[in-house]
Amino acid sequence: MPTARRTNAKTATVTGAASTGAVRVLKKYPNRRLYDTQSSSYITLADVKQMVLEGQPFEVRDAKDGDDLTRSILLQIILEEESGGVPMFSTETLAQIIRFYGHTMQGAMGTWFEQNMKAFADVQGRVLGGNAPVPNVMGSYFEQSQKLFKQMQEQAGTLFPGLVPPKK
Repeated sequence: MPTARRTNAKTATVTGAASTGAVRVLKKYPNRRLYDTQSSSYITLADVKQMVLEGQPFEVRDAKDGDDLTRSILLQIILEEESGGVPMFSTETLAQIIRFYGHTMQGAMGTWFEQNMKAFADVQGRVLGGNAPVPNVMGSYFEQSQKLFKQMQEQAGTLFPGLVPPKK
């Protein structure tokens, strides 16, 4: 079973399929240090990344005012990953993501991206688990991805008639 991660927008708790137990609370202090309340010790971003990889549920809170900082910590980890080694996103892809912020399609794009990531994680789990032949699984993923894209196009057509070409 894949360890797909999800973020609940309300609490911004990161959870995974491999997770068990209570949500681990990390506190971020003004000196930029992260404190793990479960282990009663300071941890690094690398430790948080490991928690994500293991599917451990956690949330990051500002030690002073309790604000949820989980998303910003996850973005920091992505930035470090993109800055070192082999980046996942091209410059053009990052620019295109930025262009969607503030655009009326921002919500639809976020939903489409999230659903595609879940579908891809499912495919990865089935391939790595040996539960299905690779061509069948990948074909299924591409079909699902196409379906999601068509749904997004239909949403865009509803918001902006004439933007999306008519169905043939």
